[in-house]
Amino acid sequence: MSSDVNAERKIARRSFIADTVALLLFFTTTGVINERFIAGMSWEEIVNARLLGAVLMIPVARPYGLWRDWMMRHASKTQLSRLLWDSAALVSFQVPIYAIIIGMAGAEGKGLIAGILGAAVMMLALGRPYGAFLNWVRSMFGLSPGGEKPMSLGN
Repeated sequence: MSSDVNAERKIARRSFIADTVALLLFFTTTGVINERFIAGMSWEEIVNARLLGAVLMIPVARPYGLWRDWMMRHASKTQLSRLLWDSAALVSFQVPIYAIIIGMAGAEGKGLIAGILGAAVMMLALGRPYGAFLNWVRSMFGLSPGGEKPMSLGN
């Protein structure tokens, strides 16, 4: 096996871990806020939603990271463009997944609708902050921010 293949595997593994850590930390925190104060879920339902969310976040974190990187390639260098593309990436990918999570955790009727709408609003607002957080976590793993150039070590 060549050293290039080994290096690519290390980058892929590091990218998976970085994207997963970022998604788990950021959205466990924001999910609890939405579920308790907007959807009106009980603490038991929130624990169930967060456990289910954690299980589901692991396989979707890296695909979301790749989706965001692809979406961010369309953004210009302006803050407004980056904000809009980050928000569009987050809403289009994560809201449908979030709806499934809280529905499976017990939210129903008006609470389910309120939770989904609340998540959509939150994700519109949190798109850029999460994108910046994801880039920061990636930098902690020695990775470049996504959406600007291919992920690589230290470049």
